[in-house]
Amino acid sequence: MKTYRIATIPGDGIGKEVVPAGRQVLEALAAATGAFRFEFEDFGWGGDWYRAHGEMMPADGLDALRGKDAILFGSAGDPHIPDHITLWGLRLKICQGFDQYANVRPTRILPGIDAPLKRCRPEDLNWVIVRENSEGEYAGVGGRVHQGHPIEAATDVTMMTRVGVERILRFAFRLAQSRPRKRLSVVTKSNAQRHAMVMWDEIAVQVAREFPDVTWDKELVDAMTARMVNRPASLDTIVATNLHADILSDLAAALAGSLGIAPTGNIDPERRYPSMFEPIHGSAFDIMGKGLANPVGTFWSCVMLLEHLGESAAAARLMRAIEAVTADPALHTGDLGGKARTADVTRAVCGQLAPAGIVDI
Repeated sequence: MKTYRIATIPGDGIGKEVVPAGRQVLEALAAATGAFRFEFEDFGWGGDWYRAHGEMMPADGLDALRGKDAILFGSAGDPHIPDHITLWGLRLKICQGFDQYANVRPTRILPGIDAPLKRCRPEDLNWVIVRENSEGEYAGVGGRVHQGHPIEAATDVTMMTRVGVERILRFAFRLAQSRPRKRLSVVTKSNAQRHAMVMWDEIAVQVAREFPDVTWDKELVDAMTARMVNRPASLDTIVATNLHADILSDLAAALAGSLGIAPTGNIDPERRYPSMFEPIHGSAFDIMGKGLANPVGTFWSCVMLLEHLGESAAAARLMRAIEAVTADPALHTGDLGGKARTADVTRAVCGQLAPAGIVDI
């Protein structure tokens, strides 16, 4: 029987609740299929680790993850620690350390979800946003000088390399090519950012020649926000820079009903290193420890994890279970307007996966 080695990193806030829920669902799925098993190892890195050790994760932490088949991540963010420390010290350290340069965020309206676009049919909002995940606006290039003085200055420099832009655009074109509509929208801001984004546009034209069967268009990022609201059916696969896609993907999740249901995969397409899967909702300290977190984003991230491992049938089975549960309003958590708890949703999904239709957890 195939064994998959999975690292779990709950991180901060509700990550400590939804990652264990994700593990429960994966274990229930493995038991139901009998085709594979999981070997989990938990890493308690995050804000608590920082308070104890002065760092978000050990200096050699990547070595502990390197041999895993995948990583299931919760969230990074603690109200008592500056955000740039929590992000750069944990999540980005893993993403950049393992060159997970393709951040993939599927978005669609799941059954039973009351999405805010009332004239939008579920089939009209079925997107995948591809985010460049290694450079761009979040390259970490910049600095501060003369701190505390009137002449203080700070810079954050967008850095784009030809190899970085080519590989993310090529990844996005391939993904679009694999989807039924074979359509890609390339997001830009080259009217105002006249160097890096102009190069981005030029490379898009060059890469597009390799994919004559993909219909593509170019859209300014500000216009894209309006298009996502007003013409959702015109979109399918979307590719954007690190910052632009970060913002657009949160808008997409909100248009689909809630950030609580949205998944992400931080992918190393060349499979040199383990890829990392996570919900996008953040640490949500205001509901931490109350059992109110929506675990659907984590469960959908587990679907992406399974797809990455090549377990497409198991991934489809889990997705069907998730959809069966979201279709029931009684199993909606507070972010979806319901009163269900994390444990209720987890139990229901596991129940859908069990051979007899019920499970005791």
